[in-house]
Amino acid sequence: MKNPCLPLLTALTVILALPAAATAGCFADYKAKQDNPLRLHYGVAQISEACEPASAETELTPRLAAEGWTLLNVLSVFGDEGLDQRKDSAGTFYLRF
Repeated sequence: MKNPCLPLLTALTVILALPAAATAGCFADYKAKQDNPLRLHYGVAQISEACEPASAETELTPRLAAEGWTLLNVLSVFGDEGLDQRKDSAGTFYLRF
């Protein structure tokens, strides 16, 4: 005899797992500059759009420009798993923009 609660429990498990998957972060590491005097920085920023380099560039350009920085390039996009290994390298520009 089949347990009538099994399909319900399976559906509930799937529904509860969806928000966790949907909140997985997308981040980009990038290089930016300021002129007069020339300053360069490497940073890591969270991206809310599609997790692709082109989307990261579109999103980061105005954020950086608002603080007087020019985006030079997006090096890569990655999930939560890549944050810890980049934190020290980004220093004060870790999740700043």
